[in-house]
Amino acid sequence: MQGKIIRGIAGFYYVHVPAQGIYECKAKGIFRKNKLKPLVGDLVNLSILDEENKKGNIDEVLERENELIRPAVANIDQALVIFAVKKPEPNLNLLDRFLIMMEQKEIPCILVFNKSDLATEEEKQKLQEIYSGSGCEILFISAKQECGMEEVKALLQGKTSTVAGPSGVGKSSLINKLQSGISMETGSISEKIERGKHTTRHTEFIPIGDDTFIMDTPGFSSLAVFDMEKEELEQFYPEFDEYRDCCRFNGCSHTHEPGCGVKEAIEERKISRERYENYKLIYEELKNKKKY
Repeated sequence: MQGKIIRGIAGFYYVHVPAQGIYECKAKGIFRKNKLKPLVGDLVNLSILDEENKKGNIDEVLERENELIRPAVANIDQALVIFAVKKPEPNLNLLDRFLIMMEQKEIPCILVFNKSDLATEEEKQKLQEIYSGSGCEILFISAKQECGMEEVKALLQGKTSTVAGPSGVGKSSLINKLQSGISMETGSISEKIERGKHTTRHTEFIPIGDDTFIMDTPGFSSLAVFDMEKEELEQFYPEFDEYRDCCRFNGCSHTHEPGCGVKEAIEERKISRERYENYKLIYEELKNKKKY
């Protein structure tokens, strides 16, 4: 029998089998031996141990189309990268890291700025300008006021999507507006530090329509340096593409070299300076990372 893991908690995996229901399963010891951990979103073969109580074993994890480590999910069609416009203020360096992480796995991103009701038009326009060259579709919504929700639903239709972003930006509130039947726990923002309390403690796969699923994932506030060489980083900044051939030197890092087409484009305001500053910070991290 074949199904899809929709939830994993404390070594138990809950597998949705079409027209049959949800089975509580354990993974066979062979997975531990082979150091393979089933992920939410995995398609699996399972054997039934107790039909009446819906118990089973996962016998095989089928080949994955893709997988993420943070959030730990598999077989994703697209990612909603969610940040708040305000409260908390968006950390654009962290946002860029999310986009790079998804792009490394070749997962298309939709950039969703929540709490748009708290921002001025000028503030929203600034964010639009910064990320206009990122290759992402950009939405401004207010989950609280249910503004922009129909647009989000249309983009999710018929796909398996993951939601990623830091704590306190309204991910769980958004998911609660998109579906019925499961209410994700939501948390308040600490007035003192304006960071969200971690409210999502496990990854869960939630049906929100016909062949449409969304995964809520724990929020987090930092991403480590990426597993790539510093020379690869520019590939994840699509706005550089048009100008890198204008650089005087082959292999230009776009950080310090004279005659750099990318830096000239920044001075001419053709590339976002905020994105470029994040690029330089991440480039330095990659340059200085220890090699073992």
